[in-house]
Amino acid sequence: MEKLTGIHPVHEALIAGRPLERIVIARGRRDRRVEEIVQLARRRGVAVRFEERGQLDRLAGAKEHQGVVAVAAARSSASLEDVLAHASADSKQKGLLVLLDGVEDPHNVGAIIRTALTAGAHGVILPERRAAGLTDTVARASAGALAHLPVAKVTNLAQAMEALKAAGYWLIGLDERAERNYTQADYTSPVGIVLGGEGKGLHDLVRKRCDFVVSLPTTGPVRSLNVSVAAGIVLFEAVRQRSL
Repeated sequence: MEKLTGIHPVHEALIAGRPLERIVIARGRRDRRVEEIVQLARRRGVAVRFEERGQLDRLAGAKEHQGVVAVAAARSSASLEDVLAHASADSKQKGLLVLLDGVEDPHNVGAIIRTALTAGAHGVILPERRAAGLTDTVARASAGALAHLPVAKVTNLAQAMEALKAAGYWLIGLDERAERNYTQADYTSPVGIVLGGEGKGLHDLVRKRCDFVVSLPTTGPVRSLNVSVAAGIVLFEAVRQRSL
């Protein structure tokens, strides 16, 4: 991750419109210049977090950061509205989106973005917190797909799911405990495929907002698949159904 440390470098990056993944500010660090950074970040749609100073020391790799550290992004994130508009502009197929609930490994996020693009998906949606950002690692793992597929970061994934439902999407969650096989779901309507994080799966609030919850049949002592592999299997089931 490329990091910017100190009030002036972070402020100038915001003024220049440089893509930033997030800004971390030390708890208790409040003055006019820090408040300007917070307000600029909000206008730019950059997430701001307040952490203990020790966290900033570790993130910056030094203590000379003035209580402000920014993590640069490989590219700016899109909005949920941007993703929906991109899907609506496709006259050949119904909307196909991927929602990531707490997928924190940047290699998994990059692989999912790559697979989503090859499957004809219109975008990926992930929360600001408990998720890998759009860093250079994600860009490299996506093998260039990040430059072509809209990726939206939302403050609240559960609220974004409600907005998708209002826009006519069915939400299909993937959970290894579900009784319904993933092939029994209908992917021919506008669909959002919801995938949980590594080792944790779907959060309860997210799971409850899914219209259907499905599982992948597995055998042997290891009953769950890597999330990027699972994403590929379900996405290409959608491709199969839509090609019939």
